[in-house]
Order: sequence, then structure tokens, then C-alpha cells
Amino acid sequence: MLFTPAETKVVIVGGGTMGADVAAVCARGGCAVQVVEPTTERRALLPDYFANTLSDLGYEHRIHLLSVAGSLEEVDWSDIDLVIECVPERVDIKQALFAKLEKLAKPETVLASNSSSFPISEIARGLKTAARMIGLHFFMPAHLVPCVEVVYGEKTSPMVGESLSRLMTACGMVPVTVKKDLPGFLANRLQHALSREAFSMVDAGIATLEDIDKAVRFGFGFRYLAAGPVMQRDHAGLEIHGAAGASIYPSLNNSPNIAKCLSERVASGKLGMKTSEGFFPWTSESIKVERKRYDDILRAGLQIIQKELPEIK
Repeated sequence: MLFTPAETKVVIVGGGTMGADVAAVCARGGCAVQVVEPTTERRALLPDYFANTLSDLGYEHRIHLLSVAGSLEEVDWSDIDLVIECVPERVDIKQALFAKLEKLAKPETVLASNSSSFPISEIARGLKTAARMIGLHFFMPAHLVPCVEVVYGEKTSPMVGESLSRLMTACGMVPVTVKKDLPGFLANRLQHALSREAFSMVDAGIATLEDIDKAVRFGFGFRYLAAGPVMQRDHAGLEIHGAAGASIYPSLNNSPNIAKCLSERVASGKLGMKTSEGFFPWTSESIKVERKRYDDILRAGLQIIQKELPEIK
């Protein structure tokens, strides 16, 4: 099995924010992409979104590679090489979808899930062809964040994982291999370890929400654009990290429960921008301003590391 973008036909199931951006990633690499989106309103918005996104990325010449379908039944499954699922994060929805895909797609079609948390083996449970089932986890916004996790389930064929990693590299992404199927995979486990400690310090009155963010963005997080936590240790000295760890680790939070400052907001329906309040209050105007600021900084960061990213042919 060898995927090359110009010869690869991809179906993205789900045309929401994540699915649309994943489609743009595959198309900019040269794959022919069909997005399956059942919602009429969302489906009508996708052509303009694709045109604007690929133009912004400098790949307007590949807009013709993107098309939209209203259902799985509209797809000609005879020549589809790869399916990437981007449906809501509910394991029952994903399992039902893959059971259907197993019947529709030809036996050699790779079936990938963009799940951010569920073990791939759990989603693939009951499938007769679980060897072709794999995780392909992108980060929002997928067309700007270069990393993608290639997650092996218990039965995933190594050839499937290796082929997907090569394809993602050809599409300008930086694939990381997750060899064991754990909840949260690699990046989200690291991210949640940080979040657990951060929110526990808020609960304990050690720091404010604002200062937590400042400490990460303008402190150690700022350096992560240049080097990850492993390379940072070589810069600083392993003996210094070892001594600090011996002092700090015993007092780190290891509770299996989420922090009070988070659970109380979820219980009261304060979920973030989508409900006009989360940790901070939001209006339609402040959301617009914040999303532009966020997007602009990501684009600037992307330019800084551009030379270290795979080249798109």
C-alpha cells in the first residue's frame, strides 16, 4: 500500500469546522476529496469556505479537487482509498458509522477516525476488517496546526500507519506515531496533564485564570515553538531537570477528578464561546475579535517554523 496525493481519493465524513479543514489539508496536498455533509445549510456554505481557505493558504489552484455530497450513498465507493471520520465525539455514533463504512468501502480502503479521545480499538470493536482501522487525529484549526497523530489500534496493520504518515507528510503535515492505543493518545494526554495542574492551582487560590495563561504563553510555552519538552531538557541540563522534578513531583496534582473551577462551569452550562460564557464572558463582537487574534498568531507562528515543515509538491 502506497499513498501518493495525486493518486489518492479521500472521503471526509462530516463537514463541520474540523472536517472542512481536514478536507482542505488533503486537497492542498493534491488528493481528490469528497466531503459528506448531511445538513443542507452547512453543505451550502462549504464551497465558499473551501475557496477562501485554499486561497488564503496559497493553493487556490487545487480548489477543483474538493466536492460535497449529502450522504454516504452518493459516493462512488469503488475507487475510494481513504475515509476520514469527523463526526461528533460520541463513541456510539462513530461505531455505527464505521460498521456502515465497512460494508460500503472496498476491502483495501483505509478507515480513519479523527477522534480526539476514544481508543481506536474501542471504535473498531466488532469490525471484521479492524486491521485497516486507524486514528488520524488533527488539531483545530487543522489547516494551520501542522501536527497530526497517527494512532494504532490493537489490530491496525503497520503498513496502514506507515502509508498514512507518508501521505500526511506529502500534504504538509507533521505526523507523530502513537504506537499504543490510550485514551487521549499522545498530545491530549500531555495537554490534560498540564490542565489538571493548572486548574488545581486555580481551585487552591494559588493563581488566577489570567496568570495561568500568561505563565504558559509568555513563559515556558513560548519556548515550545523552538523546542519541545525533551529537547528543552538538553538545553537546560538533565541534572537541573532531575533535581527540580524530585522536588516538585510529590506535590503535583494526581486527582482522577476534574477541578472544581471546571466542573462547576460545565454543570451550570457555561461552556465557553458557544454559550456566551466559560471561564470568561463573551459577546458576538468579542468572539470575532478573539478568533481573529488567535488565528493571526497561529499564522505568524506557522511562518516562523515554515522551513521545518514538509514541503508540499
